[in-house]
Amino acid sequence: MANYNANKIRNIVFLGHQSAGKTSLVESLLLVSGATKTKGEVEKKNTVSDYTPEEQKRGASVQTAVVPVYLNDCKVNIIDVPGNDDFVGEYLGALTVADAAVLVVDASSGIQVGTVKHFAALRRKGIPTIIFINKMDKEGVDVAAVLEAIKGQLTKEVACFTYPHGQSSTFDGFMDLVNNVFINADGQEGPLPSDFQGEVEQLRGALMEEVAKTDDVLLEKLFSDEEFTEEEIINALKDGLAKLDIYPVLFGNALKNVGVNNLLKTIVKFAPSPADKVHKGQDESGKEAERVTKDEQPLSAYVFKTLVDPYSGVINLIKIVSGVIKTGEDVAFGNNSQRLSMLYTVSGKALNSTTELHAGDIGAVTRLDGAVSGMTLSAPKNKIIYPAVGYPAAVIFKAIVIVNKNDESKIGPALAKLQLEDPCIEVKRNNETRQLLLGGVSDSHINFIIDKLKNTYKIDVTSETMKVVYRESIKATAEGDGRYVKQSGGSHFYGIVKMRFEPDEENVFPEEVFGGAVPKNYFPADQKGFFDVLNAGLLASFPVIGVRGVLVDGKYHPVDSNEQAFKMAGILAFRDAYLKCKPIILEPIMRIHVLVPAQYTGDIMSDLNTRRARIQNMEERDGMQDIEALIPEAEIVDYVTQLKSITQASGSYTREFVSYEEVPEYLKDKVIRDNKVN
Repeated sequence: MANYNANKIRNIVFLGHQSAGKTSLVESLLLVSGATKTKGEVEKKNTVSDYTPEEQKRGASVQTAVVPVYLNDCKVNIIDVPGNDDFVGEYLGALTVADAAVLVVDASSGIQVGTVKHFAALRRKGIPTIIFINKMDKEGVDVAAVLEAIKGQLTKEVACFTYPHGQSSTFDGFMDLVNNVFINADGQEGPLPSDFQGEVEQLRGALMEEVAKTDDVLLEKLFSDEEFTEEEIINALKDGLAKLDIYPVLFGNALKNVGVNNLLKTIVKFAPSPADKVHKGQDESGKEAERVTKDEQPLSAYVFKTLVDPYSGVINLIKIVSGVIKTGEDVAFGNNSQRLSMLYTVSGKALNSTTELHAGDIGAVTRLDGAVSGMTLSAPKNKIIYPAVGYPAAVIFKAIVIVNKNDESKIGPALAKLQLEDPCIEVKRNNETRQLLLGGVSDSHINFIIDKLKNTYKIDVTSETMKVVYRESIKATAEGDGRYVKQSGGSHFYGIVKMRFEPDEENVFPEEVFGGAVPKNYFPADQKGFFDVLNAGLLASFPVIGVRGVLVDGKYHPVDSNEQAFKMAGILAFRDAYLKCKPIILEPIMRIHVLVPAQYTGDIMSDLNTRRARIQNMEERDGMQDIEALIPEAEIVDYVTQLKSITQASGSYTREFVSYEEVPEYLKDKVIRDNKVN
């Protein structure tokens, strides 16, 4: 397998709303580049990038795939990621290693929610982006409307590199405005249709104006009606793309391979290579360090995706940021240093063994125990750590129930493997509710994980609603007597205490006993009884918090008293006083940040008001409205589903625990009734 220098490599992430045709476009690129002789089809479940059973069943991508194609002496590493927002972690990981992007748009659907989200993510990362308008032969295509939508919802800095002749059923080719040639639908150059000449002159003129804007010398030439040289055009457009001053737009139809070869040529000619790119990180001491994408630099590589294969085990997809990675040499990551024994080039699920990969390239490693997504591999004597991806935290949880008890030993390892592949999955066991909780970014995300448990790991599970973890506390001070006396038959016990219970910031146990009423050696036993009884309150058996228990008096017997007696006496004293302390139910309060397009602000505010939310702040961020609120967790168990419904999937939110607050009186009985332990 040939190795490529960084300036001959293009690392391109393919993004777009679900069903925009990314996978079909990748298959078409494989065909026109000669990488494959037969084009795969989503419907036939034989595509290179969508190779998992889950993808073939759904007819859509669910995980990142790397697919290289070649043109002349260049290697283009296509990183195909899912368009579905359930798999947001996939494209976030890919954006860390992409040097450019192709944003695929369905010509008949126009700019969709996923298009806007992906473009915003690309812009935040400063990634040069080519926009490919796909499915030009579909009914209802309106080229002018699509371009206006791009300018209105994405960016005004668009430049048509190609322009279609006809649309829908009349789409029969396009004008290559960069090279000033007409390309028929069969990919061959042909004469410019007579009805297209006037429009092409205007479009070509507009593109040359974009060229002129990149340099004062070129602007002077434009005003002097001088023709630009081919080199001037290429360099100007390449520079404009790299600086995000130009977003090239191309048109085509992936299913019929129209415009695909032109897209590949555009990527190779205009998209930036990883060569000489500077990457910042930290050395072992925490000081800022950097690497340049050159072979001569010390080795560093970034793990942007972890896969679990039943035969190969854990596979880590990596980008070699600097230096040359070789088998037989040690690599450091985290607190580990291991010898690299297996190194591969990647094409979909195919792993091809190699001995080295050069700076800027993408490949895979196996048999590095402990290496996972977000980690940096580096030379042991010259370590660097690059910033990890900020994956979104889970916003919805479901309890999973194992149907067959024989599967209980399998569920832990299976969930651990799923978490390796998807960092957005959260797993935790709640000992209070005795639920095994599975967290994700949406309800459908969790359902996908459950399906994978069933189909891949053969574990039959069902799901149920997560139980909210409440607390109990007190609002008043009261005293209680605890008497645990048994002086006949068998072991004898004698412990009598009087305790005062009052509200406090936390659970504490001081003592105010004077004159030796209770010997000090029994204080720890009474204290243990106090803290033990707080594990389950008398209202609904929730843990009790915010209680100060004070031992004020008591009695003991010189023979029959012991630690067990005073422990039980402390428990009985609490039970005697508890209902006199005006006990209350506390519920967890979460701080949420809801990020939505401005037009949905009113609907979101109305919905939050019905959920007992208290709005804390509102501000505009990245063109979106950020609504900060405090809200009971019980009110947002399924909030992400409602949020998507209100905002047509354009909204998102984050959550974090803040504190416990008293449940309103009108809800108290319901909470007790729903959670009372029989």
